[in-house]
Amino acid sequence: MGLIGNLLELVFGGGRNVVRETAEVFRENAEAGAVRDAEAQVRALEQLAKEFADREKGRFDRVMDGVNRMPRPAMAFGILLLFTLSMTDPVWFASRMQGLSLVPEPLWWLLGAIVSFYFGARHQFVGQEFQRSIAQSLARVPQVVENNRALQTLATQTNGIAETDPEQSFELGAIVASNNPALEEWRRLTKL
Repeated sequence: MGLIGNLLELVFGGGRNVVRETAEVFRENAEAGAVRDAEAQVRALEQLAKEFADREKGRFDRVMDGVNRMPRPAMAFGILLLFTLSMTDPVWFASRMQGLSLVPEPLWWLLGAIVSFYFGARHQFVGQEFQRSIAQSLARVPQVVENNRALQTLATQTNGIAETDPEQSFELGAIVASNNPALEEWRRLTKL
């Protein structure tokens, strides 16, 4: 085999590829990098699936979830019920309201704070969403102003379309029916 065979054996021999191994020192092997990225993504998704897996909830957890969902509908339906009762049984309603007038003011403040904290997060979210929509509308104002200017310039640039001038009366006169002997003769012949 000689010298060339020994050289090739040195570079590519023993199941190794010295050129590839040397190149991988300076540049990542794209295929191996893609395999590593895919494995990392699979591991991350498996971890996420374990965190959010539907674990069997006990009776206490289910009851607490139900209790957490009750206050808003209960308050809304309670107010509607009070309005209905005030119309159907005013005496009963008035006696209950007299009882509420005996509740001390600090207790009303405490109830107000609890309701405010409970509904405050939702109110804040809706308020921020409203402010975001207003900001988006205000960001469009310069474009709307520019569009209005362009439309106004188009409106002022007429090309003689639908203008009234003295010639128009002659054109309308041509449309008005007048004495036409041929038309009268045709009408006479068609009546036969």
